[in-house]
Parts: sequence; C-alpha cells; structure tokens
Amino acid sequence: MTGGGSRFRGWARAWLPGRPIVDARERWRALAGAALGIAFAGLVCRLLADSVGSAVWLIAPLGASAVLVFALPASPLAQPWPVLGGNTLSAVVGIACARWIPDMAWAGAMAVGAAIGLMFWLRCLHPPGGASALLVVLTQTTDFSAALFPTLANSVLLVLAGVLYNTLTGRQYPHVQLAPPRQDSPDARVNPIDIDAVLARYNQVIDISRNDLALLIQQTENEAFRRSIGAVRCEEIMSPDPVTVRFGTSLQEAWTLMHSKRIKALPVIDRLSRRVVGIVTQADFFRELDLKEPEGLRSRLRDFVRSTRTVASGKPEVVGQIMTRQVRVASADRPALDLMPLFSEGGHHHIPIIDAERRLVGMVTQSDFVRALSRLVIAPGAA
Repeated sequence: MTGGGSRFRGWARAWLPGRPIVDARERWRALAGAALGIAFAGLVCRLLADSVGSAVWLIAPLGASAVLVFALPASPLAQPWPVLGGNTLSAVVGIACARWIPDMAWAGAMAVGAAIGLMFWLRCLHPPGGASALLVVLTQTTDFSAALFPTLANSVLLVLAGVLYNTLTGRQYPHVQLAPPRQDSPDARVNPIDIDAVLARYNQVIDISRNDLALLIQQTENEAFRRSIGAVRCEEIMSPDPVTVRFGTSLQEAWTLMHSKRIKALPVIDRLSRRVVGIVTQADFFRELDLKEPEGLRSRLRDFVRSTRTVASGKPEVVGQIMTRQVRVASADRPALDLMPLFSEGGHHHIPIIDAERRLVGMVTQSDFVRALSRLVIAPGAA
C-alpha cells in the first residue's frame, strides 16, 4: 500500500507546474515583445489584405509562435526557420488534407500527423505548426495561396519583430543552434561526446540547443565548485605553526632549517609580536649567487651561508639582509578561493596566514591549495 501510495503521489506531482525560473523583468519583457510582435504583424497584414484579395489577415497559431519567439528566444523551436517553415509548410499540408480527405476529423488528424513528420524531416519543428495544419482543415481552406498569405506573411513579420525586439532587449535572436567543430579534450570533465551519448539515450526532443545544454552544465559545475570552495577558509587548509626565523637569524641556520624540514620558505617574524616582517625563500639565497656560472654552485652556496667570524663582512650574514620585505599575507578567516589569483597569476608560492591581531598562525603553500582543490573535486563538499 505504501509503494502504491508513493507511486500515486509521484504521478500526481507530474501534473503540478514547476516554479517560474525567470524574474518579473523577464516576464514583462516577454509579454511586451509578444504584444508588439502580434500588433506589427497584424497591422501590416491588415493593410496588405485588400491588395492580395484575402479576407483573413491574421492567423490564430501566430499567438503561440509569439510565445516562443519572445518568451523562449533561445529555444530551437522558436528560431526563424522553424517559425517560417513550421507554420507555412504545415499550412500547405493542412490545405492538401482539406482538399483531398472528405471527413474533417480524419483530415485534421492526418494534417497534424503529416505536418509533424514534415517538420521533423526538414528540421523546422514548431508546435504552432500543428495548429496551422489543423486550422486550415477546420476552416475548410482549400486555396494553397493561404499558405503564403496570411500564414507566411504573418510568420515573416513576427520573425522580423523578434529579431529587432530581442536584440534591443539583450536576447540573442536568432540563437545559434549548430554546434562548433568538436574539440574533445581529455582534461574536460564533461566532453561534447558525453553530451551526445546522453542525448542519444534520452531520445526525446528537448527545448534547448546542445550548445546551451553544454554551457549550462559547465556553468552549473563552476557554480557548485565556487560554492563548495567558497565555504573553505584559509585556516582550514593552512599548515599551522610554520617554522619561522627572525631578522637576526644567521643564513646558515636558516638554510639548515629549510634543508632539514624540506621547506622552501621561512616567514620572518618579530620576536615579541610574532608579526610577519618578511619572508626568506630559496630564491632569495640563489639571488645572491651568480647563477650564470653553474660550475661550483654548491661550494659557492656553502661559502655564502657560512658565517663569517670577522667584525666587518662584505657579504650578507643574517636573514634580514636578504629577505623579501613586501609580503602578501591573508587572514585566517579569508575564503581560500581568494588565494587562487596569487598562486596562478601573482607568482606566489607561499602565503603566510595571520589572525585578527596580525600574528602569524599558519602558511598556505601551492601544495596546500592544490590538495584542497583535489579533495573538493574527488569528494565535493569535503573541506
């Protein structure tokens, strides 16, 4: 009984409409465009009706076309060729059925079915096309010229209005439907070939182009990734209590620390406040050497870091003499994502992390950052 009730509730929910996904501004944009498009097509065709000898100057299915063109301008069903071909060719099919099938019920059924088949074949599937085919059967229209006026004329004018209005209001129309040349990338999480495979299994018409579907998937992944990593703070990925040195620490001691701890940077802190006053890296040591002459580099480095036991020395002796004084730091509660530009574009490899009193509490390295990204990719939501 429980299983049956659950299935019934699922079936009942299928009848309920979903929540709107657009704001009030977009709704007003769509309804104003549809009204203007119908007015434009109707007024122009009414002026032309006498000259072409037609008593009908506006067809009802155009209202449905207007919904697609102005409310769903990105839809494959709303593009210019589906509007023009769908309405006009379906009208031709309907007129043929009205002429040659005496029973109106069978004529209407055949007209709609044949119109759908023709629209599939000619890639102009347009829902109002089915209405166009049925309309001419119900009105017993048997003159093929009716497919040109008012059907084709109405459709052309509506499309022109759609191009102008959608462009002026920031919507691309016509909307690109053809996929660009495939460029499969082994590094892409969602490959075009994956989308093709899923669409082939789905095997139903969807009201979105393949390009837009791929873009939505990509943007959804990016948004989810930003949301996941946006909640991660620097304090959650930093290495706490980093090894530090002071301004007066000898070069030999600093280099020995780097070598023994297998680290490439040492924050330089004030003795009393533990505030960062600089940072010394392996690059700072090598900058003092002539790297253009690789011969004897090890011995020259050994001589450089060795303390000079004389009162006056011609070379640097302590960390403060070679350290980088301009240090980029980040607060512990800062989003870790903010560090990405520093690592990817700023050329930084180590970011000291400070607390509210600007005291050193940790260090985030490129490895820490990549490790955090890896955890989010492998297990989304993990920090």
